[in-house]
Amino acid sequence: MYQNGYMYDPFNAYNGYYTRQPQYYKSFQDALRLVKDAIQGEREDELFYDYLISVAQTKEEKNIIQTIRDDERKHNQMFRKIYRDFTGQEVQVQEDVDFQKPKSYLDGIKKALFGELAAMERYRDIRAGLPNRYYRDMVFEILTDELKHADKYNYILIANVMRRMGR
Repeated sequence: MYQNGYMYDPFNAYNGYYTRQPQYYKSFQDALRLVKDAIQGEREDELFYDYLISVAQTKEEKNIIQTIRDDERKHNQMFRKIYRDFTGQEVQVQEDVDFQKPKSYLDGIKKALFGELAAMERYRDIRAGLPNRYYRDMVFEILTDELKHADKYNYILIANVMRRMGR
């Protein structure tokens, strides 16, 4: 894919000519490693979101968390496509993972909120290391979803605090 410091980009506007990758980019290999890591966490995340759905305080909160879980499933498929397109390989994930329940529903929501924020930081590094706009745009969609998820978890936290205050 690289030749004398230049990267072949089949999707660029110049019909696949070699172009120099800007220095501010993360490495492509780092991006692929982070993509693989994102896929590997799939099973634990699935169990975690299913748990939150099962203990959600209201029907509205249950629906919110279900939409977030469904987005995360879509993200997983997108990351799998990125990895497969660049490596020609599928990522094998461990099915029998240990899931540790949070101490409470609100602790789980806080964990989910900070998990979304941490994911955004990792996904920015993935985006920066990908060699062309098509794949960077895929990760941008995931990033904007993660922002939306963090906002939704903030909403759930505030709603629960307000309920406890009797408002």
